[in-house]
Amino acid sequence: MSEFLRHHGSEIARLTFEHVWLTASAMLFAMAIGLPLGIVLTRKRFLAKPVLAVANILQTIPSLALFGLLLPVPWLGERAARLAIVALIGYALLPIVRNTYAGIGNVDAALIDVANALGMTSMQRLRKVELPLAASVILAGLRTATVTCVGVATIAAAIGVGGLGELIFRGVASVDNGLVLAGAVPAALLALCADGLLGLLEKRLTVRR
Repeated sequence: MSEFLRHHGSEIARLTFEHVWLTASAMLFAMAIGLPLGIVLTRKRFLAKPVLAVANILQTIPSLALFGLLLPVPWLGERAARLAIVALIGYALLPIVRNTYAGIGNVDAALIDVANALGMTSMQRLRKVELPLAASVILAGLRTATVTCVGVATIAAAIGVGGLGELIFRGVASVDNGLVLAGAVPAALLALCADGLLGLLEKRLTVRR
């Protein structure tokens, strides 16, 4: 093990950084799209079914197939990282949009009435009442989306984007279990750490609720 780490330690660290960068970039864009979209759906409920249906369809497409479908798209196919981030955003959107919509939509109607009676505007009600009460549900969606992105990002190595999946693919091609584990174990640890940290934050917000 020590010999293996001596030879591959720097490469594992580099690929782990690439994996984190890829996942974080996709999640930032997914949050920037998904959170406002989920809020809009609570105001325009007739859009909820079609929008969630599209997000569901994106989730059902196998990751390798989605990468292949996006390759010929102008601008996207020019850079592997760009293509991978767009694909990861697609996979992250469903839990973010769905939980934002469900969390705000399930806020007690009596509390909404009280906020309205106090003369709050729609934006004030959202910021001071709905978002705080829905925060734990929204965070649960972010938690699911993050773990999904970490997992799917390993497959992105198939299009040359780097990340820990590169070690897994090389290990499979050369029948080297050591390389497979060198990619799989850090990827699993990243997913567990992200899930644990967001889970603690979710629990904290749930208690405060």
